[in-house]
Amino acid sequence: MKLLKLVPDNTNIHFLKWRVPFYVISIILMAASWGLVLTKGLNLGVDFIGGQMIRVTFERSAEAPVGELREEVGKLGYGEPIIQRYGKPNEISIRMKLPEGAGQEAALADKMARTITADIKKNHADARIDGVDSVSGKVSKELGWDAFKALGLASLAVAAYIWLRFEWQFGVGALFALVHDVTLTLGLFAVTGMEFDLNIVAALLTLIGYSLNDTIVVYDRIRENMKKYRRMPMPELLDLSVNETLHRTIVTSLSMLITLVALLLLGPDVIFGFTAAITLGIFVGTYSSIYMAAPILIWLKVNPNSFVPTETALEKQERIAREGV
Repeated sequence: MKLLKLVPDNTNIHFLKWRVPFYVISIILMAASWGLVLTKGLNLGVDFIGGQMIRVTFERSAEAPVGELREEVGKLGYGEPIIQRYGKPNEISIRMKLPEGAGQEAALADKMARTITADIKKNHADARIDGVDSVSGKVSKELGWDAFKALGLASLAVAAYIWLRFEWQFGVGALFALVHDVTLTLGLFAVTGMEFDLNIVAALLTLIGYSLNDTIVVYDRIRENMKKYRRMPMPELLDLSVNETLHRTIVTSLSMLITLVALLLLGPDVIFGFTAAITLGIFVGTYSSIYMAAPILIWLKVNPNSFVPTETALEKQERIAREGV
């Protein structure tokens, strides 16, 4: 019985031929992503901004009456609400800053939530309150800082590990690939307005792990081939290494995508953002391993002799015969 092969043997795709155009496209996308994050901003969850978030679904309406709600809630005296649609058009989240003094007296926040939900139910008979989340401003700042540290330290640890295992050029390439992957994922959330909470931070950390795994597989094959083919031009050696690991990369990615697509289509709304982040991460992680992490070794002028051990006389004869010299 023959095993299924998604990639034929002796595949020879010239990936590195397009390294410059793809690098330019990636840098443009990264700049656009950061531009959106800095101008439009992320739809931060209560985890990060503090306050209360009330999730409401209008069961008999095709679309939530956002304008009416903004006016009605604004009249209650708790400040201007931030109302955004998420999921379906009839699902919204209402975010409110905590009332003054709520840090010392938690009952004030509970009273605000009860007042707002009661008003919504009174004015909209089909409104269903899906949940009320509350986080203090102090806790939210601590969570935001901890999340930022987790992402930064994870990326630096990854770069240091690859530096020690390979060479410093490999560490720089892996770090750039991770920054690329995280940046494009942040850009997705800035464009779509999906809520960015601690679940998404967990997704980004998962993405860092996946991208690292894929990059190390490619780098390990590059190192092996640098020992075998010391006179092979670096672009050809990188193409050879990527092609040799292509079957493993595709099988791993497809296995994960089958599950993720099922979760996107059939899973609950509460994990939609988490699943969407990892799904995008599979694509950008695979792409960055090929077009970000590998080509940068050419520009950083990695030394092919760094991984060449001392040869015995027999090994030297075998190498000369293999290289046809």
